[in-house]
Amino acid sequence: MTEFLKRTISGLIFVVTITGALVIGHVAFFIVFLGLMVATQYEFYKMTFKTHLRPQILLGLFIGIALFSWSFLYSLGKVEQITIFGFIPLLGGIFVVELYRNQHKPIQNIAVTLLGIIYIAVPLSLVNFIVINGSSTRISYSPNILLGLLFLIWSNDTGAYLLGVSMGKHKLFPRISPKKTWEGFVGGLLLTMIVSWVDAIIFPEVAFKHWLVIGVITAIVGAFGDLVESMFKRSVGVKDSGKFLPSHGGFLDRFDAFLLVIPFVYAYLEVMMLI
Repeated sequence: MTEFLKRTISGLIFVVTITGALVIGHVAFFIVFLGLMVATQYEFYKMTFKTHLRPQILLGLFIGIALFSWSFLYSLGKVEQITIFGFIPLLGGIFVVELYRNQHKPIQNIAVTLLGIIYIAVPLSLVNFIVINGSSTRISYSPNILLGLLFLIWSNDTGAYLLGVSMGKHKLFPRISPKKTWEGFVGGLLLTMIVSWVDAIIFPEVAFKHWLVIGVITAIVGAFGDLVESMFKRSVGVKDSGKFLPSHGGFLDRFDAFLLVIPFVYAYLEVMMLI
């Protein structure tokens, strides 16, 4: 089986799983995305073990789970906004716990623990506000915008891979990722623009001009998201964050663009009052 075929098959399985969870309903969405968040955050923490760092995995994951669950319940109208302040002592607990761990690099351990929350748990928690708009008496669940965004991210990744492999010559950021090229970036951008038009047809509740802007954000910020993860991997000396998907790498390798794109797209959706 060729590398491209392996990549295609494993990628399709991943896409079907995510899409299926979104289409089924808000409970399936919560279960699958919470699981993906935990797996991605855990993978990030374990990756840093290569440099002899010891982040607080259990506490970091607990805070991540609590944050995702809170944003889910808040978007449903089940908890009050003021309850967000409960995370302040939880974050402070990271510093206190480190006192009792007797590790050689406490500053780095605390920093990496917090980074796992900020880099992974926070962006994925924002997804709840994109798909759910509820109150104490009514639940409004609509996965369309998130589905459209995921289609853009996946098409950007596909376009960049195909054109980068076939025509890539000019390095995009050789210090961080020698294999990424400007040709690949252009390929991702072009395919993303095409899919933006398709999104506007499938999900007409968002106008084409907005899908076009979201597509541009996805292509540009997604490239930076890929580079940021490459920077992290290079700093700890690993090629892939894990081995979850054949020819794709780990969970973090699949969500690198998504993690950086989500905050930008969420901000745009809020400013344009689309959610």
